[in-house]
Amino acid sequence: MNDFIQNKIMPPMMKFLNTRAMSAIKNGMLYPIPFIIIGSVFLILGQLPWQAGQDFMNKIHLGPLFLQINNASFGIMALLAVFGIAYSWVSDAGFEGAPAGLTAIIVHILLQPDTIKTVTSIADPTKISTAYQVSGVIDRTWLGGKGMVLSIIVGLLVGWIYSAFMRKNITIKMPEQVPANVAASFTALVPAAAIISLAGVVHGFFTIGLHETFIEWVYKVIQAPLQHAVDGPGGVFLIAFLPVFIWFFGAHGATIIGGIMGPLLQANAADNAALNKAHELTLSHGAHIVTQSFMDQFITVTGSGLTIGLVIFLLFGAKSVQMKTIGRMEIGPAIFNINEPVLFGLPIVLNPILGIPFFLAPLVSGFATYYAIYFGIIPPFNGAVIPWTTPALISGFLVGGWQAMLWQALMLVLTVVIYWPFAKKYDNILLAEEEGTEV
Repeated sequence: MNDFIQNKIMPPMMKFLNTRAMSAIKNGMLYPIPFIIIGSVFLILGQLPWQAGQDFMNKIHLGPLFLQINNASFGIMALLAVFGIAYSWVSDAGFEGAPAGLTAIIVHILLQPDTIKTVTSIADPTKISTAYQVSGVIDRTWLGGKGMVLSIIVGLLVGWIYSAFMRKNITIKMPEQVPANVAASFTALVPAAAIISLAGVVHGFFTIGLHETFIEWVYKVIQAPLQHAVDGPGGVFLIAFLPVFIWFFGAHGATIIGGIMGPLLQANAADNAALNKAHELTLSHGAHIVTQSFMDQFITVTGSGLTIGLVIFLLFGAKSVQMKTIGRMEIGPAIFNINEPVLFGLPIVLNPILGIPFFLAPLVSGFATYYAIYFGIIPPFNGAVIPWTTPALISGFLVGGWQAMLWQALMLVLTVVIYWPFAKKYDNILLAEEEGTEV
């Protein structure tokens, strides 16, 4: 089975994941992460989980200020992502990536509406309703979560077209006497002009022919269905199984799958953050279950495979020297969600005995958490995206209050139950090897 998977399944999968397009998405989505985290911190500060504290923050005017900081960081993650994806593609192709990233930002904004429609009720809202339209503005709605799929499309296309122009030397050549920074700006002129003109044609086709902008069409036809597809049992299975499946063969599964699924999970998180600001964070108001926090705090917390259960066995149940030694080495990293010492030290990688609970733990935690939110046992997560190194329990509290913290603790205890019998079996094998006896 290992040979079949290694020789038949993994090579084409890794070839696909290492294509320039997938690498651009994976690497480009890293650029918004610091600002999403910063914005999430201010989202938590601006929406404190206890009412008395929130009332005080609003009274001293810090609540609205913190939410404005969130809007200016987390709230524009689509622009940061489109820059990162185009920049990563062009840089990987061997050219200067910044002009392509800036071009992608322009295209992203060009393909959005330049008007905002508002409805104002006068006196009795059931009788009189007048629509007002404000023109010449950028609607921040499309700069955040709702613009993430457009960021992928625009980032990849801009990166591809820009690189093609550069590769064929379709640029303006400046004399050697011209300063390098000036020459670089003219180098980008021709490809940027072509790309922006093409985007203008697309915008005209959709606004004149279909009476909607391209981003609205993308959101309606592509992004919304994808977000809902991810936000269900199928999405839970993908983010719970694929990372550990890839990790089992030695590749960094969480980074690979997180880079691909990240835009949709972050878009779901942005929707939840908006509902949280409006005090409407319920499933009936459209809150999502499967968000970035769902993956980070209930699928990969303590490391891919939720290996804290294994670490507990290493510390308190292991008899072999190898397991006890790795347990002492791993407890510190495990607190901060790093588990490479057990992945490669025991190892879990290509180990059929430890592979079973490694696959099972995130699936159990993922589906249990999904249905806990679905049936109202714990509330949907508030949309905050916190650093992946945040220790368990603290992270649970930050994304969902005390209910999520207690549920996270329950899931971690459950991992001990899942890992223990398999770890005990493997420990007996190692102990017999150390003692020179047969199992």
